[in-house]
Amino acid sequence: DTGDFVVITNAQKIKVTGNKLEDKVYYHHTGYMGGLKETNLQTLLAKNPEKVIRLAVKNMLPRSDLSRIQLKKLKIYKAAEHPHQAQNPKDHTF
Repeated sequence: DTGDFVVITNAQKIKVTGNKLEDKVYYHHTGYMGGLKETNLQTLLAKNPEKVIRLAVKNMLPRSDLSRIQLKKLKIYKAAEHPHQAQNPKDHTF
């Protein structure tokens, strides 16, 4: 952990290939009996596109204290505007 933050903008514009919009399913449990909920990628992108990217990055990191600290330094925004312009972020295109 070097102290650097990562700012991701335009989260609503991500593209996926194949049938992932309908076939990819995210699960979470409410804690109650029979409380397993499922949501497909298309619904989650419409409702909360930041969560899709956060879950993807979280699942790539090892489960440790360091990964939880690093995940706190990930900033994700739907549109191009973000409040971090004063830090002079550098653009990286992939």
